[in-house]
Amino acid sequence: MPEIPPPLTTMPPAHQADLLITGRWLLPTSRQRDAIAGGGVAVRGDRIIAMGRADELAARYPDARRLHEEHGLIMPGLVNTHTHAAMACFRGLADDLPLMTWLEDHIFPAEARLSPDIVYQSTLLSLAEMIKSGTTSFCDMYLFAGEVARAAHQSGMRAWIGEVLYDFPSPNYGELENGFAYVADLFRQYQDHPLITITADPHGVYTCSPDLLLRLGAMATEHNCPYVIHLSENAAEVTLCRERHGCTPVEHLERLGLLNPRTLAVHCVVVDDREIGILAAHGVKVAHCPESNMKLASGPAPVAGLLRAGVTLGLGTDGSASNNDVDMFGEMNSAAKLHKLITMNPTVMDAETTLHMATLGGASCLQADSDIGSLTVGKKADIIVLDLNQPHLTPLYNIPSHLVYAARGADVIHSIINGRLVMRHRQLLTLDEGAILTRMEEIGRTILTSRNH
Repeated sequence: MPEIPPPLTTMPPAHQADLLITGRWLLPTSRQRDAIAGGGVAVRGDRIIAMGRADELAARYPDARRLHEEHGLIMPGLVNTHTHAAMACFRGLADDLPLMTWLEDHIFPAEARLSPDIVYQSTLLSLAEMIKSGTTSFCDMYLFAGEVARAAHQSGMRAWIGEVLYDFPSPNYGELENGFAYVADLFRQYQDHPLITITADPHGVYTCSPDLLLRLGAMATEHNCPYVIHLSENAAEVTLCRERHGCTPVEHLERLGLLNPRTLAVHCVVVDDREIGILAAHGVKVAHCPESNMKLASGPAPVAGLLRAGVTLGLGTDGSASNNDVDMFGEMNSAAKLHKLITMNPTVMDAETTLHMATLGGASCLQADSDIGSLTVGKKADIIVLDLNQPHLTPLYNIPSHLVYAARGADVIHSIINGRLVMRHRQLLTLDEGAILTRMEEIGRTILTSRNH
């Protein structure tokens, strides 16, 4: 670790700071060599205006509000590239089942009974969990997306949100044409929102006709937003696509002209080297969800091959019904160890690579790497602070290693999103955690009762 931090960097011209965040260490990227001892970040409005040694920042901005942690690690907020936040209401409802059985026999029937309020309240629960475990940005595809967006706005989180469309009627909008109108309205409603971006989200090639896929592709092009789709999640999906279209899901999207840098392909478990080459050639981004893939026995995605091919990868938790949490620290730990095991190579998915996927890699997946994913002067102030004064984090030799292999979501003590303090000393400042838990207990009883009748 460097003993002498680099000199202060600042945004010219120097402005008065609103907030100084200082601590024992500043890790602005996923690289150990970039760590700054006794470092800090100065924030004005929603952006970082200076970084460097804490004493220099304090002298430069004496009137700024100070958030100092003697044992604090200051780092970028984590980016969760794939969630179904409202599925927190189904946590533990149908565990230990294959994907298609889980979906068709349990999840789809349960979702048919969803209401806007259940989605709103369940999303609040998931957002509280994400904030408390270090996530500052998330990409969500689900039903009643307007309610997901409403909850995200209330929480102050940065979000990419889409209403999932499929060929059969939805419990939200009913017939498919209503779904396209619903999505168009979301684009209009949130076109100027500072934190919420609407996305175009076909569920998957096995639930969406070519026409549906193409129409949403056109919307993604029109709005220059991510096109988010479950892709090649398991062998059954690939087999079904071959039967229907005579090709794999990756080939199907390529033939339709839907693979491009806006495409965020979720899972990509069953893809071979040739398909990896296709994804790389088109600049497709991949959201890797290792814990969900393991729990549903979908298989391990060929992450080492995707990385070698130059594919941009982010990490996602998937929904709490198939994970069963949204803790990105746990996801990093699982991802790193899983791919060492399946490749029998302990150097695969090293700590810095894994941490990059959870930060700047995730931001790149969402076309947002110029604003978030690392701490740099001029970028948005999406920052978390961890307490390093913990038995499981002592002694400290390598920060990325600790973050991937030892840290936990509960080690996060402060969270700043877009320059706004949303959690301090593990107390949520934008959400009423107690009220959320009470309401979700009631909803849980309602879901269980309806399921048993």
